[in-house]
Amino acid sequence: MNINSDVLIVGTGIAGMYTALNLYKNLDIVMITKSTLEECNSYLAQGGISTARDEKDKDLFIEDTLKAGNYKNDIKAVEVLASESLSNIQELINLGVEFDKKNGFLDYTREGAHSVNRIVHCADKTGKKVSEALLKQVIKRKNIRIYENTTLIDLIDKNNICFGGIATNEESIVNIYAKNTILSTGGIGGLFKNSTNQRTLTGNGIAIALRKCIDVKDLNYIQFHPTGLYEDKAEGKRFLISESLRGEGAKLVNINGKRFVDELLPRNIVSKAILEEENKTNSKYVYLDITHMPKEFIIKRFPLIYSECKSRNLDITKEKIPVTPVQHYFMGGIKVDCYSRTSMENLFACGEVSCTGVHGANRLASNSLLEALVFSKRAANIINNNIRNINLKCIDKQIDNQYATNLSLLNKKIVLKELIKIRGDIKNELVNY
Repeated sequence: MNINSDVLIVGTGIAGMYTALNLYKNLDIVMITKSTLEECNSYLAQGGISTARDEKDKDLFIEDTLKAGNYKNDIKAVEVLASESLSNIQELINLGVEFDKKNGFLDYTREGAHSVNRIVHCADKTGKKVSEALLKQVIKRKNIRIYENTTLIDLIDKNNICFGGIATNEESIVNIYAKNTILSTGGIGGLFKNSTNQRTLTGNGIAIALRKCIDVKDLNYIQFHPTGLYEDKAEGKRFLISESLRGEGAKLVNINGKRFVDELLPRNIVSKAILEEENKTNSKYVYLDITHMPKEFIIKRFPLIYSECKSRNLDITKEKIPVTPVQHYFMGGIKVDCYSRTSMENLFACGEVSCTGVHGANRLASNSLLEALVFSKRAANIINNNIRNINLKCIDKQIDNQYATNLSLLNKKIVLKELIKIRGDIKNELVNY
């Protein structure tokens, strides 16, 4: 089966959908997703989206991002992120996202390593609400076709120029020819025994880049979130207890009820402190305590966390929440410039699969969705300005079903092998290493 298009977007998370919405409406756009539209990390994001509140806050926002990233960040990318943050928040509002407000103004909250309150949110369902608003707009666009349960396994390329991708679904192998291809395939959490990520996110985009000798960057930078809900159960996707609880005043205490760390330090520092405390107290978890806050406030501000914990027979308005660090985010990825261009011509990467250099060695809380917005829009602008000059030279690249199956397995093995090579200390955290 062959499909011809102007733009192929691999992934239907916020990065993929926002790119599609910023492309010209006269372009033929094909979007594919490995599973269903809802099964992506974007839907799981709770805390919110960070933004420079105004021009005065921009320099401080940049400094907070650099400090959290241990000053390993790309300063140019960080400046772009801060400068274009508020305009992208406004564009989301124009697209129908209803952020929480207080007295008619955006209700900014605070999370770890932020100096001030600068995070916009939709209660504790920000990712879900933003994704739903974007999907509603995408569905209206007659120039966008979406194929679910369709997995990218390879690129169609020649002489380091990308001409689309090869994908598989339940029925066939699909050659999707495109003038520009955008990888927004997400992170690597599905490779870990314990992660907040969807299990389908196994680093497909990274594996393809490695096979094709496309430049990658900072693959050793893997973030563990301090507060995944501890459950005495089999390995799998863990429920995230958002950092915004700590931003609103929740306290971390050990099993003896004693505080041991400043809750609003960067994530890597808090995660390390929790693990050390667990070792000291011979426990598998510590507690996050928000019981001192009014019950009505907790339920209204954190309806998702309240209901999810209640379904597990845990009332967070009365009981402390058992938490422990879990794999959460991948700061490394396919190396891109400030317009999301990879080292392969006509190939872009946006969202968690990419490495803009914004995050450095440790992502500042709530910068992930902002990065996806800012740099996917920049990618769309470049494509809009240049796509007319691209001639699609279709390359016949037929593969059989057996080879496609083997390639899918190989992609996962490639990422596992590479992660172990550069980060031997995470070997026991990985699935099927």
